[in-house]
Amino acid sequence: MFDLIVKGGTLPDGTVADIAINGDRIAEIGRIEAEAAQVIDAGGDLVSPPFVDPHFHLDATQSYGIPRINASGTLLEGIGLWGELKAVMTQDEVVERALAYCDWAASMGLLHIRSHVDTCDDRLLGVEALLEVRQKVKHYIDLQLVAFPQDGFYRDPTARENTIRALDMGVDVVGGIPHFERTMADGAASVKELCEIAADRGLMVDMHCDETDDPMSRHIEALTHETQRLGLQGRVAGSHLTSMHSMDNYYVSKLLPLMAEAEVSAIPNPLINIMLQGRHDTFPKRRGLTRVKEMRAQGIRVGFGQDCVLDPWYSLGTGDMLDVAFMGLHVAQMSSPDEMRHCFDMVTSESAAILGLADYGLHKGATASLVVLDAGNPIEAVRLRATRLHVIAKGKLIASTPRADADLSIPGRPGQIRRRHGAHS
Repeated sequence: MFDLIVKGGTLPDGTVADIAINGDRIAEIGRIEAEAAQVIDAGGDLVSPPFVDPHFHLDATQSYGIPRINASGTLLEGIGLWGELKAVMTQDEVVERALAYCDWAASMGLLHIRSHVDTCDDRLLGVEALLEVRQKVKHYIDLQLVAFPQDGFYRDPTARENTIRALDMGVDVVGGIPHFERTMADGAASVKELCEIAADRGLMVDMHCDETDDPMSRHIEALTHETQRLGLQGRVAGSHLTSMHSMDNYYVSKLLPLMAEAEVSAIPNPLINIMLQGRHDTFPKRRGLTRVKEMRAQGIRVGFGQDCVLDPWYSLGTGDMLDVAFMGLHVAQMSSPDEMRHCFDMVTSESAAILGLADYGLHKGATASLVVLDAGNPIEAVRLRATRLHVIAKGKLIASTPRADADLSIPGRPGQIRRRHGAHS
């Protein structure tokens, strides 16, 4: 007798299997002939581990238009606008907006989120708020927090002290923004000190790194060096890395093997990177997404992040990680079947590995969190941005959505349309 069985689902590798759950763990996978308190008939639908967002800003989400709109659409105006918002927002407002976003995330099977939280605020209001949210959602969403000195670890006079305070309060990961320091030298120095803090505390590192169109912004090289020097291999990620889109090819041919050797991961954010980058260009206009295919060829782990939803930097978004994969597939020109399949991995298993998630996946003994999608395979899930028919979090069914089939009234044609390939009603 099991608590829950998902019957006849198609796993990402194409295997058709039942998944039995007891408590918050997967108890069995295979052909299961047993009773259960609850049965979900997947009927060939894709059953996936939950979606993972390796880069988000939960303290800013759903604040679009407060106190004003980003008129230029640039990264720098967004940072300035965020400074205005910080001055007027309350802790309760941050908690309310973050919890509302977590509701969206849960409904779409996004059950693991790494969120950067601004530490350039002497009140640490955002830190307090997201620590509260992390506790409130822990039964269905795992929220990992990054101490992020948004205004510069050295550039802001109290950022260093406040970043350390945030880590002492229980924030999980050390962040940074070296390209926003006053000089390249200060940026490199901030990378060095922040990595030393992480090494001393046994923490992971995730830095906003080279989020610029300047091809001479090369802090990823410093981050890679510090990773090797301090023995942080496998615990470090560089987020954005948009300057690499503009870098000299010879330099990149040296840089990527160094990243691979140091086991530094990359977290591009396709929706936001192509919206914010190239704003100073006329034509040809750079789109700023880092070199995803080339990184993959070097064995560098890459995970796609959402970054922003309805905030000073981005006026759209729903928290749908399949939107992120869909955009990343196009901008990175990942069009072969293997590459398209990997785009699904970059919002599931690859990002889970970057976050160091234990017991993630579809195997016996794993945490019983999974998603049933209205698709037959991962590529179709990306193509359709498939409906999440059922979301199970830590053994509990937390969300269900009807299929999005359309009724059709055309003589001689089917009465109902399902946009899955070869699917007819």
